[in-house]
Amino acid sequence: MQVYKFGGASIATPERMAALLPIIQEATQPIIMVVSALGKTTNALEDIVSAACKGDKEKAHDMARKLEQIHLDYAKTLLNTENFAKAEKALNVFFTELQWAIDDAEAAKYDYSYDQIVCMGELLSTRIFGFYLQQEGLNFEWADVRDVVRTDETFRDARVDWNYSETQAKQKLGTLLSQGKSIVTQGFIGATADNASVTLGREGSDYTAAMLAAMLGATGVTIWKDVEGLQNADPKLFPNTVKIEAITYHEVIEMAYYGAQVIHPKTIKPLQNNGIPLYVRCFLNKDLKGTVIQNEVNSIFYPPLIVLKQKQILLQVTTRDFSFVTEDNLSNLYSIFHKLKIKVNLIQNAAISFVACIDHKEDQIQALVTELEKDYKVFRNEDVSLLTIRHYTPEILFEMTKGKYTLLEQKTRQTVQVVMK
Repeated sequence: MQVYKFGGASIATPERMAALLPIIQEATQPIIMVVSALGKTTNALEDIVSAACKGDKEKAHDMARKLEQIHLDYAKTLLNTENFAKAEKALNVFFTELQWAIDDAEAAKYDYSYDQIVCMGELLSTRIFGFYLQQEGLNFEWADVRDVVRTDETFRDARVDWNYSETQAKQKLGTLLSQGKSIVTQGFIGATADNASVTLGREGSDYTAAMLAAMLGATGVTIWKDVEGLQNADPKLFPNTVKIEAITYHEVIEMAYYGAQVIHPKTIKPLQNNGIPLYVRCFLNKDLKGTVIQNEVNSIFYPPLIVLKQKQILLQVTTRDFSFVTEDNLSNLYSIFHKLKIKVNLIQNAAISFVACIDHKEDQIQALVTELEKDYKVFRNEDVSLLTIRHYTPEILFEMTKGKYTLLEQKTRQTVQVVMK
């Protein structure tokens, strides 16, 4: 058994969804398909949350009705008359749930309201996909992942109760698989013990795929994207990127840590723990080889792996009394960053100063500076970028920093980081 994950871009239109059929038909059955919301549905649902929590329920309901019609039109394009009638009836259950969630939404419980509304995207898309796959003669069952993935009540970034969820996965999904049936279900969402819907935070759909793979002993997970595979840099920022054929879990986690928009570490962990390879392949051309991520790779040679984080700010924190920045001061500084939930992208300390490069989010910066200035002097360099290169060479470092003013540079044997302006 293997797990396939399809994101919103792969099902953005009915034609895109239909084009996935050969990929699914050629898979060794049975499979579990974890699917995201259609196209930009999540953004539309977030707008509905915003309107509902601001008290404009009429506007929220109006936007919801438009979104409902989009899904009905999408289904009508794919399905014959008989299957559309079944799909419409099934979708109406979620349309009703969405309207109730809007009525219940309020600013005082924004995160809770967000999850009850935003989770509808995945439920709607997978319901349509399920009916389409059955119509095309494939032995698929639709499953509500909220009946499987149990979480705590940290809405918008819920923590999974692994033991309970694994038991449910084996009972509910494992039984279907043992009967030779494949499954289409949702990524990104789950439910609390009280059956409130939750979302799993950033890259939640990839995480769902990894979880189900680990819980049910999959032989592999494939994430289908609109690119050939993992690149050594963001192709939107850099020309002439290189596709990586194979890479270790460790390298991917390092890239994610430094800010690359690759596979989130929480997705890697259950796969690495269970030795399950992760494939990144292109749904636009299923014949392309893609990238494999696993514990070990035959070649230890990598091209330079480049991560550029823009919109950064470099803070220099200096003690007022010229006391050294040693264990006591460092402990205090770290506790301030931790309390305000601010991730430090690069740090360096000298005798009486501490330097931190962080994302420039103005509301967070103001709170941080206010807290730091109680005990320290704070200086700031704005509008800087943080360049990270793993497996760097002198030539690539020169090329990437040419014409830039370097504010700070750190090097290890494999990694160089440069704050530049």
